[in-house]
Amino acid sequence: MVDIINDFFSHATNCINIGRRDVEFNYYNKLLLNILEKLKEYRFVEEYKTEGKKIIARFSEYFNFGKAIHPRFPVSYRELERYEKRYLPASGFGILLVSTNKGVKTNEECKREKIGGVLVAVVY
Repeated sequence: MVDIINDFFSHATNCINIGRRDVEFNYYNKLLLNILEKLKEYRFVEEYKTEGKKIIARFSEYFNFGKAIHPRFPVSYRELERYEKRYLPASGFGILLVSTNKGVKTNEECKREKIGGVLVAVVY
């Protein structure tokens, strides 16, 4: 089984580490597009576009690291503080992406709206 989210963040982090901001990835799904839209909202991604089965994303200077979280822990909004301490390097630095029944949300949005979901990725 292939984990597209993990492959994408590994490829993006490797490209950023060698100095390339434009990342081409050969396959995607709806969850990855929703994640990219959320990253664009938080200015980690400047723009992205799809061409057939390929996705091209331009990352901003704010993106340093991204990683999929395994296993995908189900969390309530009350438990998010524990996972923030576990995955984020500092308080208020970076975001946790949570897949909810209302779409992909960040940890702050989940706490504000008091909804839980499944942890998908960490980005900072």
